[in-house]
Amino acid sequence: MTATASSGYIAISRRPLDLEDYVDVARRHLTWIVGPLFFGFVASICVAFLLPNNYKSEATMQITPAQISEDLVKQTGNQALTERVISMESTILSRSSLSNLIQSPNLNLYPKERAKQPIEDVIEAMKAKDLRIQLDSAPGTRTHASTFKIIFTYVDRFKAQQTVQMLITRFMDENTSSQRSTQNLLHEFFGDELTQAKAALDKANDELAKFKAANQGRLPEQSNTNIAQLTSFQTRVNGIQDQLNRLNQDRVQLEAHLSTSKNQMDLYQLMAQEPSTGLPGSATLRQNVELESLNKEIESGELRLQQLLQTYRETYPDIRDLKKQLALRKKVRDDLQARQDGLLASDAAKPKDAPKKPPTNFQAAQSLTALQGEIDKTNAQLKVNASEQVSKAKELETVTRLITEYQNKLAATSGIESHYSDLVREQASATKRYQDMLGKQENVTQQTDLIARKAGENLEVLDSPSIPITPSSPNRYMIVGGGIAASFMLGLVLAGAQEARDSSLKNLKDVRAYTNLPVLCSIPLLENTLLVKRKKRMTYLAWSAAMIMGITAICAALFYYYANNT
Repeated sequence: MTATASSGYIAISRRPLDLEDYVDVARRHLTWIVGPLFFGFVASICVAFLLPNNYKSEATMQITPAQISEDLVKQTGNQALTERVISMESTILSRSSLSNLIQSPNLNLYPKERAKQPIEDVIEAMKAKDLRIQLDSAPGTRTHASTFKIIFTYVDRFKAQQTVQMLITRFMDENTSSQRSTQNLLHEFFGDELTQAKAALDKANDELAKFKAANQGRLPEQSNTNIAQLTSFQTRVNGIQDQLNRLNQDRVQLEAHLSTSKNQMDLYQLMAQEPSTGLPGSATLRQNVELESLNKEIESGELRLQQLLQTYRETYPDIRDLKKQLALRKKVRDDLQARQDGLLASDAAKPKDAPKKPPTNFQAAQSLTALQGEIDKTNAQLKVNASEQVSKAKELETVTRLITEYQNKLAATSGIESHYSDLVREQASATKRYQDMLGKQENVTQQTDLIARKAGENLEVLDSPSIPITPSSPNRYMIVGGGIAASFMLGLVLAGAQEARDSSLKNLKDVRAYTNLPVLCSIPLLENTLLVKRKKRMTYLAWSAAMIMGITAICAALFYYYANNT
């Protein structure tokens, strides 16, 4: 035994206890163990059977995906139905919604609690303990159906079932209302956007149409047409000039022919008046006429050649042909002149006293008539030639004016090209936006029709809320077992505390351990028999009263339970 002095008292360390010591402790403090155990037994039974039954009603709702593929009708919302369920849960479990549900005349939930505490506390207690929404799938899934449960626990099983049914109705109404409000919002939004896009498109079309009307023929898209027309007109000018040149050539030839014919006619008239000059049908007269005609044709050809040389080069085919014709006529003229000179020489060698034949006036008159017809014909051809030249000149003037107009159009095209490109780009952008808004509006309309036909994402009741038969809580056997175990532990703690407070020597082991002296014998403690009997009577009386009170409390609790649940 070790003894130390500290603060005026002696601290003695206790010896370690064995099993026999623990049995002795339990025997000495049996009342402290049995008393709390009995009290805990009675209290746990009373509590377990006085607690009201809570009935749990639950229903399962299924989230079904859209029946039509999204490739055919695209979804207009940006949330899956499971995500909307979470949003609807927040709305349905809000204070205002639950307050209306609790105070509904058909349900009238928690009347005692509402009489003792504010409705906000009742709602918080309901959300914390009795009402629960349990999702069976991860939020965000679109392609597969998922489910969620609505669970409500209440003391009245019928009201529990009715409450779950009302929550189901609210979920379905909220889903329908949410979808309709979303579609109405989208319909109004895209309707306004479509109206604005249509107004912008009409404005762009009007501006582009006015610009096209004000710049007709000068638009960039008409440049190729203008160039083609300009090329065509230039080719036409060249053709008209060629025709005018040919007409000038023909006029020169006709004038030369007319002059020759008139000279011949003057010659015939002169010879008809002077018969001695020779006969119209003689060789000398014919050669003179032919020489005069060839000289006129050569002069006319040289004049025409000079005109052509002013316009074309010497390699021009008409110039080459004309030079050949002039060379040929000059050769014919020289030959004819040589023959005529030969005839004149032979006439001079003849004797002067040779008899002369009288002139034939009939042949001269006939030749004059033929020449007059030729002159009239040539005059008519000259008039036709003059008329054609006037017509071609007017046509050339018109075509030249058109060429100038198209050249001005091509020059003006580069100045308006930038502004025209801006107008075309704005019109294309307005058209694209209008088409996009029109497609989105049609998509919203299709989605609204799907919702009206129940072909979109919907909520369906998979398991209807049934009336619960057995209570879900409290678990009375667990309460009784837990109360007994807790009271038994409390009794052991109290017995240990009493043993720790008692510092007396209990048996021979304590004497030997704390005195280190040999024990020769032990004398038992002899108490007064009367006192012992009185003490036992008081103990029996106390335990009897406790037993009676405990049994009475248990019976009352059982009677209350069965009376209220049958």
